Parts: sequence; C-alpha cells; structure tokens
Amino acid sequence: MIKQTKIFTLLLGITIFSTSCGSDDDPRIVIDVPATYTFTRDGESTVSFGGQTTRTLMAEEIASALGDPTLSEATIDAMFAHEEGANDFLDTDLNASDKSVRSKTAASADFFSANTPLSAKIKADFDRWIAEQVAEVFPNWEVDAEAGVAGQIQQAGGSSVRYVNGKGLELNQAFAKGLIGALFVDQIVNNYVSTSVLDAGNNVPDNNAGVLSEGKSYTNMEHKWDEAYGYAYAKASNEADPNATLGENDSFLYKYIGRVEGDADFAGIADEIYNAFKLGRAAIVAGDYEVRDAQAEIIREKISTVVAVRAVYYLQQGKAGLEQETVDYASVFHSLSEGLGFVYGLQFTRQPNSESPYFTNAEVNAMMDDLMTGNGFWDVSTTTLDDISNDIAAKFSFTVEEAGS
Repeated sequence: MIKQTKIFTLLLGITIFSTSCGSDDDPRIVIDVPATYTFTRDGESTVSFGGQTTRTLMAEEIASALGDPTLSEATIDAMFAHEEGANDFLDTDLNASDKSVRSKTAASADFFSANTPLSAKIKADFDRWIAEQVAEVFPNWEVDAEAGVAGQIQQAGGSSVRYVNGKGLELNQAFAKGLIGALFVDQIVNNYVSTSVLDAGNNVPDNNAGVLSEGKSYTNMEHKWDEAYGYAYAKASNEADPNATLGENDSFLYKYIGRVEGDADFAGIADEIYNAFKLGRAAIVAGDYEVRDAQAEIIREKISTVVAVRAVYYLQQGKAGLEQETVDYASVFHSLSEGLGFVYGLQFTRQPNSESPYFTNAEVNAMMDDLMTGNGFWDVSTTTLDDISNDIAAKFSFTVEEAGS
C-alpha cells in the first residue's frame, strides 16, 4: 500500500514542500523553495535563459521599427527572420546571435510541431502586418486617416498621434500584442512547461542522477523550465525577483502581468505565476515531477487569464470611448488595436489539464472578422464589442465588468 503525505511550511521566506511515498521508512522528497528565483549548484547559478532575453530584445526593436516610416519591408522582414551575422539590429550582440523571433513564433511542441500548416499560416499573419504597415501606412504618414484611407489621427489633447490602416487598425499594435501570444505565451504554456519538452529523451533519468548538460551547470530539464521563466521575466530589472519591479522595462508579457496585477479584481495573480515558477523549478531539483506538473497547470491557467483579461479590457475601453459625446477616434482605435492583438493571442492560451487552447484559431479569426468587417473600427458597434467580451469572459472565471475596468 502506498502512503503519501504533503507538508507545506513557510519559514523566514523559505518554503519547504515535503513529500513521502512508499513504505514508512522510504526517504522523503524535500522541496526547498528559495525566497527568489535563485538556484545554485556548487556555488554556481544554474539559471540560464539567454536565448529568451535575446528574442525579447529583438522583439522590442522590431516593434519600434514598425513605427519608423523610413524603413523598408525587406529591412523589417529581415529583423523578424534574423540570420546570424546580419546587421539587422542596433544592438550588435543581437546581430551576432543565431536566434530569431520568427522561428519561435507559433512553434511550440504541443500545438504546432504536428501542425506545421497552421504554424505557417500564423507566421504569414505577422508577415502580412509588416507588409501592410510599409505599403499602406508608411506612405500615408502625413495624411489624415478616414474610413478606407490609411494615415494619422491626432489624439485629443495634443498628445499621441496614431497611425492606422484604412480600417482604423494600428498594425504595429496588432503585431506587438499578437506576438505576446504567438511567441511568449505559446513558448511558455505549450512548450517549455510541457511534459513533452521537460521529459524528452533522457531528461528524467538524467535529472534524477544530476547529469548536467555538456559544459553547463544545469540539467537539461532545469534549463527547459528556466527558458519558460525567461519568456516571462527576461526584461525584469531583477530577474530573480521580478515582482519587485513588476512590468517595468518591457513591452510584452511581463508588462501585462503587471497591468492585470494592478487591477484590484485580479490582485495576487502576479504572485501566483511567480510562485508557481519557483516551486516548479524547486520540484525539478528535488525530482518531484507531480509537484512540477501541478505548477505548470497553474502557470497555464494564470498566464492565459492575463491574455484574456487584457483582450476584454481593451475592447471595453474602446466601447467606452465610442459612447462619449465627442469620440476621440485616435484613443478608441488605439484601445481596439491592442484589444485585437490580445484577441489574436487567445489561440495560444492553454486550458489547464487539457491539450486545447481556450479559443481555436478559427474562433479567434471569427472574432477578428467581426471587428474588421466593413470599415473595421470606423463603424464597429458597441454590441459587437460586448458580444466578443462576453464570449471571452465566459471561458474564464471573471466577468466583463471585472476585466473592463
């Protein structure tokens, strides 16, 4: 008969999670969770996610390039699909890298390794947003936008100028917010915290035996988990304690974990995600894969919730703007463009304890078609915005009112 006990103790910032399996005299599995995401072996850090830092920095430069009307489509395409040694970026370290953003877009093991046609279709969406920005928006940089005509719209109060296509969509926002789902979320929830990646090859016996990756201080399983962590926190001022400066220095997932945490209705979500990363990593060190996998499910649910909350938030902000006596179209279109990007990202979310996203590619495309039909944002109805918001909220444990405020 198998006996199992689990003890959770919090002492001086150190969590100890103890598990015993088998007979009464079996050794206990003790999981020591540090106060911050700090793991060492023989005095050397075992945490490494340089590739994730590189791709995050590349993505930042690409997003900036989409706002520079002097650049060509070929130049931005080359940044997106960077090849080692090409002078695509201002940062020379990025130019020397063999990494690229495009190669990891819609490229998770669980969702896309067996569905390369869908992966190619999604990559083509990002290619198309780049092409349309250069071909339609850049030439009309100084033109006043109107329905069917790309150009600029001055935000009320003389602040920001927004640059939109003929449907009122800021293509740079669709690209950047869509990338949060297609790169950052997909690589975390459908790739690096998945058993298909963590347990691949000899990872389990090697991790149990403490066999390190060649020339490294970590096991391969430890490294895979750290790569997931990097897609969330690579730009944090303090990578080991990212919630201390939550959302700073970043335009992607880390930023929006911070935004959702800042909503009183979702306070605590940042700690839930961070603590799950810490406990899961500590469980790998201890060889407790049941605890590891439970943390992966928490990460999937909470990060998916971040995407959904921001989709609803921006759609509702756009709706609120449309209901004003004097509509500030620049502000409305900016919100709706961000909302569309987060809606696009819903297809990369992951329902916990399942192999399925919260919304399929077809369902996401249907919502986007509803937003872009006819003249797009120029004549989208508040009813449409409410309908999409309600459909999203219904799949999650929050209301439109909670997310939209």
